[in-house]
Amino acid sequence: MTSLGFGVLGAGRIGRLHARNLSGAVDRARVVGVMDAIPEAAEVVAAASDGAYATQDAEALIKDEQIDCVLIASPTTLHAEQIVLAARAGKAIFCEMPVAFTLPETIEAMEVVEETGVPFQIGFNRRFDPGIAAVAEAIHSGGLGEVEMFRSQSGDHSPPPLDYVATSGGIYLDSAIHDIDVARFIVGEVERVTALGRVLIEPGMEEHGDVDTSVLTLEFASGALGIIQNSRRTAYGHDVRVEVHAAAGKVVSEEERDTQAWTYTREGIRGDYRSDFLERFKQAYIRELQSFVDAVLEGRKPSPGPRDAVESLRVAIAATRSLHEKRPVRLVEVA
Repeated sequence: MTSLGFGVLGAGRIGRLHARNLSGAVDRARVVGVMDAIPEAAEVVAAASDGAYATQDAEALIKDEQIDCVLIASPTTLHAEQIVLAARAGKAIFCEMPVAFTLPETIEAMEVVEETGVPFQIGFNRRFDPGIAAVAEAIHSGGLGEVEMFRSQSGDHSPPPLDYVATSGGIYLDSAIHDIDVARFIVGEVERVTALGRVLIEPGMEEHGDVDTSVLTLEFASGALGIIQNSRRTAYGHDVRVEVHAAAGKVVSEEERDTQAWTYTREGIRGDYRSDFLERFKQAYIRELQSFVDAVLEGRKPSPGPRDAVESLRVAIAATRSLHEKRPVRLVEVA
């Protein structure tokens, strides 16, 4: 096999992005079919994907013999069911995060993946961002010694619509889980979390039991400490930063600016910021799919895999519990 045929489940914003990347930016990959409950959405994405077909039938697409891999970009409530169908059909699986909103449902789906032995990758794209990947490499190489402190800061340009908030699972499962995965990826497993959250931006968050401003503290199994700061409003643009302090120094990724050339005048210094996460992580989205394709074709296990899907969700659920119960929560409490 020299290339992989993909079936894309979900033709929304992230599904469109992945289909576009598979059709031109990712080597040894092609889109065969696109499924969406809205026929017009599937047809638009399929038409832009080099002759792929459109369908409303997820099961038929999964079982299509032309399809080697299933890319799941559907609503989160459908992920686990579609993972199980794809695994039992013997398809390699790339799934947007999270697998599910509950730990038991996630574990059950991942057990089917393990039992069938199909390649599986969860869509924690930040691991593939060049800056964050460089931070991880600097720490994993051992040159800076043992990690003592970790800090991640993430800010969205503006709050999401409230109808999205209602079904998002909350700030920790929807947004901060990316920071959590980066923390686990760079430093290691988390033992205890403490969440402090406020509604400072969008009052409507309160009716959904959610917050728009959060500070999350992490206590790692290694003894290191971590802080994750999340805001649903950074008015100047999408802002993501990672900083890791170790025994012999620190390493930082701060690639929030889009400007390659700065303008200096009497009025001051001007530059532009990236407006949203799709632009900020443009390269990461391509690199994560290329990593998946390469792993499948070369017979290696893709990463991040099933364990990362489970354990990052466990931390996010612990953080949500900490927020609502106003106390630190140990990870062993979350089952």
